[in-house]
Amino acid sequence: MYTIIDIETTGDGVKGNKITEISIFKYDGNEVVEEYTSLVNPECEIPYFITRLTGIDNAMVRDAPTIHEIAPKILDITKDTIFVAHSVGFDYNIIKNELQNIGIPFSRKKLCTVRLSRKLIPGLKSYSLGKLCTSLNIPLSNRHRARGDAHATLLLFKKLLNSKNATDVFSSFLNSRSQENTLPPALPKEEFNKLPNKAGIYYFKNEENISIYIGKAIAIKKRVLSHFYNKTTKEIEMCSKTAHLDFKPSGNELIALLMESAAIKKEMPIYNKAQKRTALQYGIFSYEDRNGILHIAYNKIKSAPNAVQHFFSITDCRLALEKICEAYNLCPKYCHLQENITHCSHYKIKKCNGICKQQETTKQYNKRVTLALKDLKTSNDSYFIKEQGRTKDEIGIVAVLEGQYKGYAFIPIEEQINNIEELESFIIPQKNSLDALKIIENYKYKKPQNVISLSAKEAHI
Repeated sequence: MYTIIDIETTGDGVKGNKITEISIFKYDGNEVVEEYTSLVNPECEIPYFITRLTGIDNAMVRDAPTIHEIAPKILDITKDTIFVAHSVGFDYNIIKNELQNIGIPFSRKKLCTVRLSRKLIPGLKSYSLGKLCTSLNIPLSNRHRARGDAHATLLLFKKLLNSKNATDVFSSFLNSRSQENTLPPALPKEEFNKLPNKAGIYYFKNEENISIYIGKAIAIKKRVLSHFYNKTTKEIEMCSKTAHLDFKPSGNELIALLMESAAIKKEMPIYNKAQKRTALQYGIFSYEDRNGILHIAYNKIKSAPNAVQHFFSITDCRLALEKICEAYNLCPKYCHLQENITHCSHYKIKKCNGICKQQETTKQYNKRVTLALKDLKTSNDSYFIKEQGRTKDEIGIVAVLEGQYKGYAFIPIEEQINNIEELESFIIPQKNSLDALKIIENYKYKKPQNVISLSAKEAHI
């Protein structure tokens, strides 16, 4: 026994979405044995754009029964039936959530006429209800009203039941181990099955094969499946537009994070909020004033000419300046740790030799500034990070040369790397970015044992 169902709603995701109309056809495989259609009072305002789409306004539902009042009917008519809908996840989850909100559990087996149509009637350009009805000569009236759409879905379902191979397809879809009803309506199961449970990045793509979301995972297939179980508004909307999947293995989480960051910046998927913008970066630089005194200062990277070091934040800049200022007895005033003062009086740094009070010559002071700048420059290390490769026969490498992220590499384990030049020949070049450097710095903090410093001539891997 089946119940073919359609609902109209206030249109706000799942958790905030309220039913405004419901239509249910109970079908035994040969004929309709019962029908129930009703407007529903959502007990909230119906947005104007929903009224324009469905024709249902606040006045129409004012005296309609609430979900609490019709719940017994929904439970009774759907009892011991298979819940059928076009894009079943949407209708099923809305009804389930509405009933849960009033303390009523709801669980039924499900079938999706979108996925069934893709399997039994392959090759169509679109599997939306309207386009399917046009292609299959199914009458569809009262579009975007619950009864009109539910009746058209019923007629479509009848055709699917009578299709070639319908018995096998229906059995496989209803198999408790099958993920057919979990996957997005437009996504072929084959696309999901090809995913590995290995580290890497994955792409959600729409019908036009354009990336709409890019993520990283230690186990790609498991992570992708978790999106399909997520019932937040964003995830449901994103999954409903997913028609293709793609992936790239990374071998380890670090390279996956770096690949994800680069791919997001390149493709700008609409459902990726973070990492789209180039993060603001700061730099430490030096300049000479009209009195010939060398200053060490910090600013946004665009305004920091020939920066000797880059930092993630102003706080990081100031901490580095405090450290170098104290180490070389520099003046907090000329290191821009204090502004608009005549003489320095930093609460923490007390070692100024008096350049701000003319108690030290400019030549003596500048000599120490030059040494400090050299120290800052040489602290831009060259190193690589050694990690797992994509297979047991290779290793993964992330390279940072003179403080700049250069890229990653997958190197066969039998290969001998003896210097930086040999290492660079394997590197897949990547754009240096603040996000990439943050990812690498976080990794270095957690796994310092995997970080190997490079000298100018030697790099034994």
